[in-house]
Amino acid sequence: MIHPEGQPVLVYADIHGNISDFQDLHAAGMSVGNFRLPPKTDFIPLPEGSELFVLPGRLPIGCNRKTGEALLLEEDPFSGKQIQAVAAFMSPAHTAILNSAYQTTENAPRLPLFAYTALGWYDERFWVTAFRSDQDIRQDCAQFNQALINSKTAKKLRENRENRLIQHLGKCCLTYACPAARNYFLGRWEAPLPTSPVCNARCVGCISLQTSGKCSATQDRIQFVPTPAEISQVAIHHLQTAEDAIVSFGQGCEGEPLLQTDTIEKAIIAIRKKTDKGTINLNSNASIPRNVKRLSDAGLDSLRVSINSAQETYHHNYYRPQNFSISDVLESIRVMKGEGKFVSLNYFILPGFTDSFPEFDALCSLLNTFQPNRIQLRNLNMDPEYYLQSINFDRSAESMGMKEWLVKIKEKFPRLQLGYYNPLIS
Repeated sequence: MIHPEGQPVLVYADIHGNISDFQDLHAAGMSVGNFRLPPKTDFIPLPEGSELFVLPGRLPIGCNRKTGEALLLEEDPFSGKQIQAVAAFMSPAHTAILNSAYQTTENAPRLPLFAYTALGWYDERFWVTAFRSDQDIRQDCAQFNQALINSKTAKKLRENRENRLIQHLGKCCLTYACPAARNYFLGRWEAPLPTSPVCNARCVGCISLQTSGKCSATQDRIQFVPTPAEISQVAIHHLQTAEDAIVSFGQGCEGEPLLQTDTIEKAIIAIRKKTDKGTINLNSNASIPRNVKRLSDAGLDSLRVSINSAQETYHHNYYRPQNFSISDVLESIRVMKGEGKFVSLNYFILPGFTDSFPEFDALCSLLNTFQPNRIQLRNLNMDPEYYLQSINFDRSAESMGMKEWLVKIKEKFPRLQLGYYNPLIS
């Protein structure tokens, strides 16, 4: 892994979004409101395909070059004009070590539903505090040729005008640039199978439905339940023809797929009557264990369980579940493991919370008891301050740092897979 030879310096933006570096301060990172000077080994080059975001209503914080003390930059040091903090939204398969360091001003707007990684500048390039968490290239920027995507998508949409699911995936591909939808139209790897316009949770950070009006969802939720025939038409051809083929129910453009178990069960049976190739996966909040059992019996190969915390209170406060609890989630894991199936945790990572000692202990207890096969390290896409407020986080909890967290998880659970994507189950 490449690291900078020197310490990256602070970057900031003017009110027009123009980004500058300030050589008098080192770049800082933030962990649940605590500021620190990241060591050089915490930085990697900004991954290709990442985006830079300005953070309105937030002033940048850097570190004194000699003492490492955190210092607030209140105005442009050269013009005296208003400035904003800057963060990186990293491309897939990268996990944050620290968040962007800033101080929120009064009446600042809530940040959109993205992740905000600490960023610095050194030797004519941007650097982020992060590590690559999966070597799989399936969603790397270099794998996508937009002209080819446009051509293949248009062709498939013309040929499948009656299949509502394919038409929906066309919007996901061309409007939202969903990597999974793009890979579907390119005929490779993991393809999405969204099914559910409804949900039994009211997640604070839901990316497909926001009702407060203070923060927009990042994409539209599917408005219909596709038929088993529409689903199987997508899945059978993909599983039969695609390289390392996976099809996954449960996407960012839908609610909870377990609420459509009747439809999904019929679709899986139809798929497996035609082909035994590839992996059929379910991304889910795992709220209904009996439905997980039904789908496993029908031929479901793997379950990815979304979870923000292994602690019941924080899980409840984030998901705001309707008629389920974390005990149901854990029972679903037990059910799938009892069937000899593969289980991943889709674990939302927020530096300072994920690596806090109480959360680490709770996660270790979960891993020891239920033995999922894999943790997918997914950066929490949400305003960090609003998230901590929403779950009523105990800010007195100390944290070990994300790199130390990673080392300890690997030491305690050497057989546990760590990654970012759903794997092909052979």
